Amino acid sequence: MPSCDAVVIGAGPVGLFQVFELGLLGLRAHVVDSMPQPGGQCVELYPDKPIYDIPAVPVCSGRELIDRLQEQIRPFAPQFHFGETVIAVERMESGRFQLHSSTGTVFDAGTVIIAGGLGAFAPRTLNVPEAAALVDRTLHYKVTRPELFEGHDIVIAGGGDAALDWSLALVDRVRSLVLVHRTSAFRAAPASVARMHALCEAGRMQFFEGDIVGLEAPDDVLHSVRVRARSGVVQRIEAEHLLVFWGLHPALGPIADWGLALERQQLLVDTATFATSVPGIFAVGDINTYPGKKKLILSGFHEAALCAFAARAHLYPDESVHLQYTTTSPALQRRLGVRPDVDGRSTEAEPATDAA
Repeated sequence: MPSCDAVVIGAGPVGLFQVFELGLLGLRAHVVDSMPQPGGQCVELYPDKPIYDIPAVPVCSGRELIDRLQEQIRPFAPQFHFGETVIAVERMESGRFQLHSSTGTVFDAGTVIIAGGLGAFAPRTLNVPEAAALVDRTLHYKVTRPELFEGHDIVIAGGGDAALDWSLALVDRVRSLVLVHRTSAFRAAPASVARMHALCEAGRMQFFEGDIVGLEAPDDVLHSVRVRARSGVVQRIEAEHLLVFWGLHPALGPIADWGLALERQQLLVDTATFATSVPGIFAVGDINTYPGKKKLILSGFHEAALCAFAARAHLYPDESVHLQYTTTSPALQRRLGVRPDVDGRSTEAEPATDAA
């Protein structure tokens, strides 16, 4: 049975940074994620989409951000459990927690930190008879290989950020691109919408207002998308690939049954500690809610820092935790492996009983 100071549920950017903040305080973490690799939404939904609001990083892709976070936490040697879902959490008499995963792994943890993003989520799918046979071949609900569309005719469906972002990212790589949305009102960033209209006016892409009502795919090969305009007229749009970005069905999954206080399918937390209603269980990132909550990666990083201090205080209530800085603290530098000992070797991370 793996034993650790904290089990972090979720290996997205906030979950990974949580490992870093725990490590600075000398706490050992295991990370559990239902996906087969780290990254969460960053890798699943927009691995190549540029991100511009990470402090001191002018631009990076979702995949690059995850790679950098993995490098940053390497000194703390977290144990990852991919392809597993925590299905049950039980508080033991000792105050520690026993967690059970979908694959039968049992964890013994001093604290639990939920960093599950949107929780269990799935894309809203296209409900036409021809769709099922085309999924992940010529019908896509996420983009993992943009080069797949190089030189092809594509249709993108949706009116949110994902649809607009991928339209702008792919327009120069494809032969033709048509954006289909049921209305001329968009939920995306105004700058992206303005850019899309400018590209349409320049003849580099098209926008069609209407609903997808069918696909023409003889022998399971996509030839065209049938779109009904508001006038009722159905038009065929030739396409070799269809990308559908209609958002996600977020759900907490098993977490909803753990007896934690909820508000609109999100976990209520104390903003001083990011503790949930159950002592020893914390929540950071998009899965939590509180007055003034902003669902930004950088907000999640802030939450992870405060949560780490609270987790250590929960584990060692009789010890004081001193704020130190990585630029000047020998203890933190030794934990990071950047300060050699007297023999010129990097020292191992200090035990969790040391104040940080």
